[in-house]
Formats: sequence, C-alpha cells, structure tokens
Amino acid sequence: MDDLVVVGAGPYGLSIAAHAAGAGLEVRILGRPMASWRDHMPDGMYLKSEPWSSNLSAPGGRYTLAEYCAGRGIAAEHGTPLPIGTFSAYGLWFARHATPPVEEATVTEVTPQGGGFLIRTAEGPPLLARTVALAVGVMPFVRYPEALRELPAAHYSHSSGHRDLTRFAGREVAVLGAGQAALETAALLAENGARPCLVARRSRLNWNTVPQPLRRPPLRALRDPHSGLGTGWRSWAWSELPWAVRRLPAPTRERIAATALGPAGAWWLRERFERRVPVLLGHQLQRAVPAGARTRLGLSTPAGESVVLDTAHVIAATGFTPDLARLELLDAGLRAALVTVGESGTPELSPGFESSWPGLFFAGLVTAPSFGPSMRFVHGAGFTAGRLVSGVRKRLGARGPLTGSTGAPRADRAPAAGHRA
Repeated sequence: MDDLVVVGAGPYGLSIAAHAAGAGLEVRILGRPMASWRDHMPDGMYLKSEPWSSNLSAPGGRYTLAEYCAGRGIAAEHGTPLPIGTFSAYGLWFARHATPPVEEATVTEVTPQGGGFLIRTAEGPPLLARTVALAVGVMPFVRYPEALRELPAAHYSHSSGHRDLTRFAGREVAVLGAGQAALETAALLAENGARPCLVARRSRLNWNTVPQPLRRPPLRALRDPHSGLGTGWRSWAWSELPWAVRRLPAPTRERIAATALGPAGAWWLRERFERRVPVLLGHQLQRAVPAGARTRLGLSTPAGESVVLDTAHVIAATGFTPDLARLELLDAGLRAALVTVGESGTPELSPGFESSWPGLFFAGLVTAPSFGPSMRFVHGAGFTAGRLVSGVRKRLGARGPLTGSTGAPRADRAPAAGHRA
C-alpha cells in the first residue's frame, strides 16, 4: 500500500508528486503528463501568464521554467509571451527530473477501502493507497451553453477539444465567449483560413494592459505591486493570500471564485484579433437548431431584437464549472458524503487541502471556492503542493511513510501502459 496516489499529471499533480517524494513518502502518480496542455490546446497558442509566474513547484524551488529555457537558449522574459508548446515541454522535463516516473494509466474508479482507498485503472491491476490526491485538471468540468445541448454532436464543440484548427479552413465558425480562450481561438481560426465570428453576452471586450516593468520606482511598485496573477493589490491578494481566502464565509468564497479575475484577453493578442475577427457583442444565445449540415443560432440583443446567425460550426469557449457530481471516477457514495462549499458543489477543504473524507485530498480548479482564484492558474500549484503534502503527512500521522522510503524519484517502478490522463 502506497502512502499517496496522485491522480492527474498536470502542473498540480506533478508538483504534488515532487513534494511528496521530497518528503520521503511512497508516492505514485497516474495520468498522461501535461495532457491538457499537449492534447487540448491548438497549435499557435501562447501562455497568458508571465514566465516567472508559471513555474511548477519542487522542493527548494528547483526545476523552474527559467532553468529549463536557459538550458535550451529559449527566451523566457517578462512581457514576452511564451508558446504553449514550450510550456508543455517544460512540464515533461520537470516530470523526468523532479517526480517519480509518471504511470500513464487512466483512472476509472477511486473507492474507499478499509482505512485507505482502492484505485482502479483501465490498464492494470488495482492499487491500494493510504491517501489520494485528485489533481484532475479542468477537462472533467467542460461547460457548454444549454442551448447547444440539443444539437447533433458534429455541429458544436468546446474550445478545449481542438489541437488542430486547420480543419475549419474556408468554413464559418461561431465562437462563443469573451475570455482569452474565445479570443485566441477566434484569432487562430482566422489565421488558419477559417471565417470566425465572436458572439458574446458582454457589451464590451476586456483586454489586459501591457505589463509594467519588473523594476520600477518604489512608490510605483507600492501602488501597483506585481503578483503571479497580475498587477495591483487585488491580484496580489488572490495570488499571495489563498490561506486568507479560505477563512472567509462560504458565500463570499463562492462569489470570489466566480467573479474575480474575469474574462479578458492578453494585450499581445488584441491587434491580431481586432484586425481579423468580426464580433457580435451584447448578444445572448437563445436557441440553436440544425439546418442540414449547418447550424442556425437564435440570438437576442439587450433591446430585445432577434438576430439569426447561420454558421458551419459552433465552438463554445465558455470555460469550466467545477462540480463533484461530474467526477465520475470518484465513488458515488463517497461523493455524496463530502461536505461542500455552500451551493458550489465543490469540496470544503482543510488548510492542507483535505476533504471531509479522511485521506482524500483535492487540487486545482475544484479548490477555487475554498482557496480563491489562484487555483485556476498554474501559479497556484506552488501554494498547493507543499501544503497538501503537509496535510498528507499529518493524516498519515505516526504511521509515517512505508518502510524503505527514500524520498527520491523512483526508477524501480516502470510506467504502466496507456496514453490518457
């Protein structure tokens, strides 16, 4: 029986595994490394956050993005967007150097058993663990507008469902949303020969400003401090004080998680977007019906006017909604027993990211209603990993790690077969 099994091998899962190994725990990590970044983001996308705020977390601050880039002659500079492909490669490099070997197994079930957990996978025999950390990322929580759900599957998709947008060359595509995913997807569609149109409920698009220099006069730095989530005191609070967010009343935390750091496009994308993508702002999607191989969208304006948009395909860049009910790999009885944050459907967590079920820990997006909006970004992995592993050690208590644990990444355990996160 392992001390800890980490389910998910994205930035959060890899960071947790690195800290667990460094703490001397017997840890296994299951999933496809950096799957969301490698499989669910189109070619040509860039990292929105600054390189210095996009590190995975290892004990002692080792294996940073800057270290990876410097060793390969890649510029990782403040104010210069970094390709998603570079960040994905960094994550794979981090996995090779900082964590036990990642086992590319698809977890199908996590069930309580005795004082621990039984973890079943699609590829091999079940595993037993004293504790489990679910770092499943965003893909279980894809959100679609209700109006699209009656359409045939071929008529619509989510922005996270595309690795290659060249398939839409020459076709009209309606992109729904007003955040970075919608704006960048629409720009990339246009640059790949498609004819996109952005449809958004908002009356205007928000764009981030060009970042201020890292080195500034003291008064200016005090007025607008830099943080991993942007410039300004509010962003600094979300970035640096997740522990304080957790102490707020549940309704306040829910509101913060839902509204803080709302939809906005990166400053470096604006010219590319505005030059090539027409927009329908202030338009609410009311209905969607198939018209042969095409789709007809019924929209309404704030004035109550009806607008019909005929398109070849619809891409919903409408984000993700964390909800325990959608974590089907987690035993249904266990899910139903968990204490949740207000009406959010997400687990209430201890300071060490432990749920109300002893030994079951969570990381990533699903923890935002507990710890705030930094959990929606890579930057939050640094706060999460060390505290979660401390919570695991506290739960293990006097039992400690299994006999013979060294804390080093384990080379004796071959990765399981399989190719999915």
